[in-house]
Amino acid sequence: MKVIAVNGSPRKNWNTATVLQSALDGAASMGAETELYHLIDYDFKGCRSCFACKRVGGKSYGKCAVQDGLTPILEKIDQEADALILGTPIYIGNATAEMRCLLERLLYQYSKYDKSMTMLFGRRIPVGLIYTMNWTEELLKFMDVGLPFIESALDRTLGPLETLHVFDTYQINDYAKYDITLFDEAEKIRHREEQFPIDCKNAFDMGVRMAQYYTK
Repeated sequence: MKVIAVNGSPRKNWNTATVLQSALDGAASMGAETELYHLIDYDFKGCRSCFACKRVGGKSYGKCAVQDGLTPILEKIDQEADALILGTPIYIGNATAEMRCLLERLLYQYSKYDKSMTMLFGRRIPVGLIYTMNWTEELLKFMDVGLPFIESALDRTLGPLETLHVFDTYQINDYAKYDITLFDEAEKIRHREEQFPIDCKNAFDMGVRMAQYYTK
C-alpha cells in the first residue's frame, strides 16, 4: 500500500510539513510505503481551461494535458496512491496558491460534464486534509473561509475525506524581530509545547487509519 502526502506550504520544515510527516509515520507504522512532495520544489501553474481533459476521443481525456512540474505528482496520485494526504496552511481564509493549483488540476481532470456529474477517477481512496493556521479554534467560528467546497469536491471525486485542523500555530522564531505585536510570543510558545505534540499524534493516528482503510 502507498500513501502519498503533498505539502502546500512554502516552508518544508515547519508546521504543515511536520504534521504531514507525522501522518506518514503513522501510515508507515502499519507497513505502508510513503512519499512526501513539497509543492514549493516544483514549477507549475493552475488549470489553463484548455478542456483537453474533456475532449471526446482525445489523448488527454480524463487527465490533465499540461506538462510541467506538477505532472509527475498528478500521475503518481492517479496511478499509485492508495491514500492521499494533503496539507496546507490557511492564507487569507483559504488554501495556499500552490495547493489551489494542485486541487484545480487534480479535481477538474476527473470531472465529467454530464447530467450525473460523473467522476472519472475510477476508484475510491481515503483522503486526509490537514489545515494549519494562526487562528485559534474560537476565532475560526467567526471566519468565512473557503474550505467546505474543497472538502466536498475531494470527497465526491476521490473518496472518503477526513480533516484535521491545527490551530494557533507558532509562526516564526523570535517574534521581536518582526512587526507582529498582535501576538504574544510566550503564549505561542506555550501552546506549541503543549498542543503541537497532540496535533502531531492526531496526524499520526490519521495516517494509521489511512493505512487500515482497506482492512475494514
